[in-house]
Amino acid sequence: MEACNKKFMIVVAIVITMIGSGTMLVNGQTFCHMSKAGLKACLPSCSGDNPVDPPAPACCSAIANADLPCLCQYKDSSLLKTIYGVDPNQAMALPVKCKVVDSSFHC
Repeated sequence: MEACNKKFMIVVAIVITMIGSGTMLVNGQTFCHMSKAGLKACLPSCSGDNPVDPPAPACCSAIANADLPCLCQYKDSSLLKTIYGVDPNQAMALPVKCKVVDSSFHC
């Protein structure tokens, strides 16, 4: 369960940071049903020493509409922390903090 949540949030964070650098999601495209704006809204809650808590409503809305199994496919990416500064533990907590899933969520 915890590994799946971690995987999901890592994917979210990777996508968020890739969007911020302009490498993905152009012309209204989505990543696992999350828009560029939704992904960017989640970044402050899963990066830095003082993450925003609770997550922004736009972040929670994006997570609520996301294709969680799609996002779970990216759980093992090493890019999050080293390149993008995303804390996987913070990212993993977002679906629960947003009350999109309960603590028993499994990828």
